[in-house]
Amino acid sequence: MRTVSLFRCLLLTLVVGCALPAHAERIKDLAQVGGVRGNALVGYGLVVGLDGSGDRTSQAPFTVQSLKNLLGELGVNVPANVNPQLKNVAAVAIHAELPPFAKPGQTIDITVSSVGNAVSLRGGSLLMAPLKGADGQVYAIAQGNLVVGGFGAQGKDGSRVSVNIPSVGRVPNGATVERALPDVFGASGEITLNLHQNDFTTVSRMVSALNATFGEGAARAVDGVTVAVQAPTDPGARIGMLARIENVELSPGTAPARVVVNSRTGTVVIGSQVRVSPAAISHGSLTVTVSESTQVSQPNAFGNGQTVASPQSTITASNEGSRMFRFDGGATLDEIVRAVNEVGAAPGDLIAILEALKQAGALSADLEVI
Repeated sequence: MRTVSLFRCLLLTLVVGCALPAHAERIKDLAQVGGVRGNALVGYGLVVGLDGSGDRTSQAPFTVQSLKNLLGELGVNVPANVNPQLKNVAAVAIHAELPPFAKPGQTIDITVSSVGNAVSLRGGSLLMAPLKGADGQVYAIAQGNLVVGGFGAQGKDGSRVSVNIPSVGRVPNGATVERALPDVFGASGEITLNLHQNDFTTVSRMVSALNATFGEGAARAVDGVTVAVQAPTDPGARIGMLARIENVELSPGTAPARVVVNSRTGTVVIGSQVRVSPAAISHGSLTVTVSESTQVSQPNAFGNGQTVASPQSTITASNEGSRMFRFDGGATLDEIVRAVNEVGAAPGDLIAILEALKQAGALSADLEVI
């Protein structure tokens, strides 16, 4: 009953939210400037100083190889036939995002993840490691002490207790930028704005709003995602113009009719544009109950028998009386929610009903299962 009540509250909230009038939003919240984006960086390194929780070298030989290469660069030669049995070293993968306009000397956060069989990275220090971009160039150098939110403990008998994930850590400001990204901000006389979601209505309204602010012909639509705006070549003037563009408000187009279903969690989200053609639905539920009991057979006094325990299983099945409800043509979200609540359908039942409506051609919306 509690699940159904929570589900009804969720659906009613959706109805109230969809009934609100459309409001204006800033271009800053609807689109991003073309070329102004972060870039992924990745690297490989060694974490040292672990308390016996590092890689087991018999199963992770690349850790020993990496350590030998590092010691060789530092002037320490390890014979080829010597394989150190390490416990305090772990091979790790490092990844970070290089933000737009990052300049050499600035620092960025990094995430460090074990690639071997290290139990925990808690207390470890990352040795200097290069971070490369997709073009193979080094853009940052990472090094520092790890902050690990997880905790793990393991006994000699193989038992283990783990809280969160101790094999992943972060290093705040752990990488120093060494190379700046190519400047694409002032490459042409136009600024491109890319919508977060494809929508022709929003593109048309954005062009109208920008032309009303900067003059007719200042903006043009390129496609269903991109709007091009005439801009000065001087960087200072372009930044000032972008500051004005970001705060221009417009009413975006309404979202397409869509029903999103999460089959794992039972979450159902119904858009305000969803309509249902005339249809009648009957949905019942089958309840199966299995109960286990044990009967004990006791022998008579002075008998030679033994006490025997025999299990007994009782299985009952009941089919609750199903109810049929009808949707009129063009039923709105409010009417759908009211009809479903009348029969007390749980989220799983609603998913089955929506799938059946879609198969019957009565649901005028895209049904997306995630």
